[in-house]
Amino acid sequence: KKQKLVEIHQALNSDPVDIETLRRAAVSEGGLLTDEIRRKVWPKLLGVNVYDLPAKPGPNLWISHDWDYRYASVGHRYLKSHSLPPGMRDDQRGVLQEQLIDIILLILKRNPQLHYYQGYHDIVVTFLLVVGERMAVAMVETLSTHHLRDFMDPTMDSTKHILNYLMPILEQVDPELHEFMQRAEVGTIFALSWLITWYGHVLSDFRHVLRLYDFFLASHPLMAIYFAAVIVLHREKEVKHCDCDMPSIHQLLSQIPQNLPYEELISRAEELLKCYPPTLLEKRAAIQPRKSLTISSFQDFQRARLQQRPDAVLRRQLQKRPPAELAAVEDAAATESSHLVKMAVWGISATLGAAALAVAQTALEWAPEFLLQLF
Repeated sequence: KKQKLVEIHQALNSDPVDIETLRRAAVSEGGLLTDEIRRKVWPKLLGVNVYDLPAKPGPNLWISHDWDYRYASVGHRYLKSHSLPPGMRDDQRGVLQEQLIDIILLILKRNPQLHYYQGYHDIVVTFLLVVGERMAVAMVETLSTHHLRDFMDPTMDSTKHILNYLMPILEQVDPELHEFMQRAEVGTIFALSWLITWYGHVLSDFRHVLRLYDFFLASHPLMAIYFAAVIVLHREKEVKHCDCDMPSIHQLLSQIPQNLPYEELISRAEELLKCYPPTLLEKRAAIQPRKSLTISSFQDFQRARLQQRPDAVLRRQLQKRPPAELAAVEDAAATESSHLVKMAVWGISATLGAAALAVAQTALEWAPEFLLQLF
């Protein structure tokens, strides 16, 4: 751990920032170790300048927002009811709920091409709890226009396309397991909530969620589907002991175990992506010709990250600005993990694992149109 801390510190202070070392630190055993380190490294992995953050969401954002009111009102009610942990004082819960809703609305207002999907809030709340409101806006906006872009189309066609990579991965690694699942016609919808929330909705221990976020932020945007594949491969014997039918296997796989060997699975997922990259699988994954915006923009995103300046240099550049602007930006760059947010973290795991989805509930809650298209 001490060696990793030294390497992270040196990488953050290199000019340009040593992104590859930070990436290795995030992927290797234990990930980024602490939230304090995450607040320094996560922005660099996404190319976010902590001294040039968006303004905090303003008042009446909900009223002024012009996105589809029907979906807005449903999303607003859902966030109010389900997005934060129980057991918190009403004032604590209220503040975090409003921050969460404001972040989502601001990002959608700034990016009208993006569309809210159920599960998006699970990702947003994770960043809110770790990095605070203004940093969360910047980081989630970047994610939404890159890693999560396919999930934020007006239809689920692009999301289905990403899910379609799961079976070709299984076929490459374990043809017998793949054939068994094909005969059962189980499909891939059991992994939908895993993929679109980066497992934030289905894991009961917040530490495991953060460990996976370290991994996914440092990896190819399809890594979450490779991780889904290694979970299925890890449970091969359980799957093969099921009756070979859709309800039995779907019910088994949709209930994700809470005692997974995360470090082992992370290593295996990274190995599988190297052995069977998306370019090798794309023809089998594309039931119909489709271009993934997430995949097609990744190389440019990678190149842009490599030219970042260390925070010490960014701070010196900032000091050349007018004093009033300097004070405002310095305040924004400071850690936003308030006492309120720290008190909330202890309870988040109860909510994150509380809604594991059963067969019909999964399809109906997360993707009714997806279910209808299956049949």
